[in-house]
Amino acid sequence: MLIPLLLIIIFACLFIGLVMAISSAKKGKKKDVSGRIQKKGKAAIIKEAQKKLAHNPHDVTALRELGNIYFSEKNWEKAYAAYKTLLDLSSSNVEINGVEAGLKTGIAAYNLGKIDDALSVLILAVKKNPESYEANLYLGKALYQKEIFDKAIACLKKAKLLRPESGEANQLLGFSLFKLQKYRECLPFLKAALDETPDNKEILYNMAVAMMECGMGEKSLKVFIHLRPDPLFGPQSCLEAGKMHEKVKDFTSAIQDYEIALKLPSVPDTILIQIKYRAALTYIAMNNIPQALTMLKQVQAIKANYKDVEALIARYSELNQNKNLQVYMMAGTSEFIALCRKFISSYYPDAFVKVGDQNVGTDCVDIVCEIEHPKWSAKQLFRFYRSQSTLSDLAVRECHGKMRDDKCDKAICVTLGSFSESAHKFIDGRPIDLIEKEALSKMLLKISII
Repeated sequence: MLIPLLLIIIFACLFIGLVMAISSAKKGKKKDVSGRIQKKGKAAIIKEAQKKLAHNPHDVTALRELGNIYFSEKNWEKAYAAYKTLLDLSSSNVEINGVEAGLKTGIAAYNLGKIDDALSVLILAVKKNPESYEANLYLGKALYQKEIFDKAIACLKKAKLLRPESGEANQLLGFSLFKLQKYRECLPFLKAALDETPDNKEILYNMAVAMMECGMGEKSLKVFIHLRPDPLFGPQSCLEAGKMHEKVKDFTSAIQDYEIALKLPSVPDTILIQIKYRAALTYIAMNNIPQALTMLKQVQAIKANYKDVEALIARYSELNQNKNLQVYMMAGTSEFIALCRKFISSYYPDAFVKVGDQNVGTDCVDIVCEIEHPKWSAKQLFRFYRSQSTLSDLAVRECHGKMRDDKCDKAICVTLGSFSESAHKFIDGRPIDLIEKEALSKMLLKISII
């Protein structure tokens, strides 16, 4: 029993000694490399190492020296070649630190844009040393480049955990969360990244979008306004600021946003067409039909079938030629009622019209009036609809009911749209006239402009 136990102890001691000797040798070699560089200079070391490799391409010492120098100089192509060879040799050579060779091969590959190569070795580097800050950081970077954002986040968060004081992971963490539309989560990382690089416009733009999505409208609007002159992020910032100003009906500011965008030196067509379209809608809201038509025609020139541009051009070209029709469609209530009264007078040019009750409803305006014609007199109800849709018989039935309630002799229903077939059938045998858009437009042309 005693002899086998002694043999086990002896073998254990020998194994531990061997491991310590190898480790010491590796450390000694690292110190030797750094010491040799200081004594002889990089050029001499490189020349000597290249001579060794000419005789033996697998000379581990020469490869290690070259890899160390090229890596420190960020000469990624040559560093990659040296460390890739060391990595390939590591499986059969105990003198090579395979984990270090794999990590540096991956870092060099990443910086050369060889993302697939970087991924393959960095995944192994993290598996072999999960507590390596560099391995987790660069694996996270490579995963981000491949748009595998969820896994990139896990690696970058591990890197942050291993080295909390390092800010290198903040930007990619923020961007990865942003890409996954985790807007509230991304904001702290983007803020930290912006503190490190205050001039980074991409971080600032993403923060503005994230804040907008989180309901921080005022803060995001300030950032978009700040970014408007930027050549790269200005066009989209102008568009977002304009939409936000439109939402609160600040149309003047919205137009200013769009005008700034149109003066920028280079606006992508995909953004340009949106800016011109939104500017057109804003001009329509401001009753500036000529300018709206100019924008709509410019949109049509870029893309003929964009959204409802063709229909808008047709509709507002007619309005631009018929100012009264424009008032009927778009003016405020008081101006609209004034036009309706003129319409009634022109409807009976040879009669005296005395306007009575006026009632403004949610979808129409009712005007009751006394008509005194040389040959007859009557009490009539005029109902004016501003809707451009097709009105059913229900709308006409309601008008007929109002006519009877007010004891009128006749009703005239006017609409900017049309009446359905059932509505036309309903008026058969009843004292109701229906006036649709085409007839209305012609009649409005005859009225003197307000």
